[in-house]
Amino acid sequence: MSQTGSRSGLVVRGHGRHYLVEADDGTRLLCHPRGKKSALVVGDQVRFAVSGDEGVIEAVEPRRNLLYRQDVWKTKSFAANLDQMLVLVAVEPVFSESQLARALIAAESAGIRTAIALNKTDLPGTAAARERLAPYRAMGLTVFDVALKADPAGSRATLLPWLNGQRSFVLGPSGTGKSTLINLLVPDAQAQVGEISEALNSGRHTTTHTQWYWLDSERQTGLIDSPGFQEFGLQQIAPPDLARWMPDLREHMGHCKFHNCSHQHEPGCGVIAAVEAGQIAPSRYRLYGEILAELGAKRW
Repeated sequence: MSQTGSRSGLVVRGHGRHYLVEADDGTRLLCHPRGKKSALVVGDQVRFAVSGDEGVIEAVEPRRNLLYRQDVWKTKSFAANLDQMLVLVAVEPVFSESQLARALIAAESAGIRTAIALNKTDLPGTAAARERLAPYRAMGLTVFDVALKADPAGSRATLLPWLNGQRSFVLGPSGTGKSTLINLLVPDAQAQVGEISEALNSGRHTTTHTQWYWLDSERQTGLIDSPGFQEFGLQQIAPPDLARWMPDLREHMGHCKFHNCSHQHEPGCGVIAAVEAGQIAPSRYRLYGEILAELGAKRW
């Protein structure tokens, strides 16, 4: 079996212990890691060696960031080296603010820029949906208004400048139009999925794994889709650090009387004062308390 020297590549899809790696010249090769353990994720930059018609992943380059997913049993990493994240919500069905907040906290703690896209803005409930997103606009987040089915050309023109030249992770709960978004931005999306599935022989598992798409032939604008998960994992965040990853709370932390304030019960808390003054939305403060409890916070 022929051997070649070590090469640089990008993990674009994984299934089990097999990964599809794209080399710098755009060619793709099915690879597997050395050893029994595997902690590779889509977006990893790796060094691999070609051996016959497959490859062996020899090393993973240091990651700039890492996102986690959370299920009933455990927290698991699933995407790395992202520049930004686009959270797609919709006028209908009504989006979960808890899910939105957790996604934003995960991105903020990983140093990943984020924007929100509100889809189905041609529907009557648009004003109410915009009102629910007002606290996020107030935090400085970009919120795009799109109607992916009613106005595909306009929606594409709205989103492409923000996506251009970046590695973007797109998140969208069921029913928000994420498949429509992918197919609108990536004309050959189904072809890319088919090619990768054939290479990995993953068949019916096609829609349950993180997938990398290129939006341009120059391979400068990447879009990462990870369907099938419900919540971002936040267990890597220490309870005392949670508030600093919520920009609206972080803005008032410096006004707390105690340096180790939990922003729950202490006198002289700048965050509680800001909630009472209407500077922090009550829904955001409630979510802070819920997530803090889930992280197992005790008085510190």
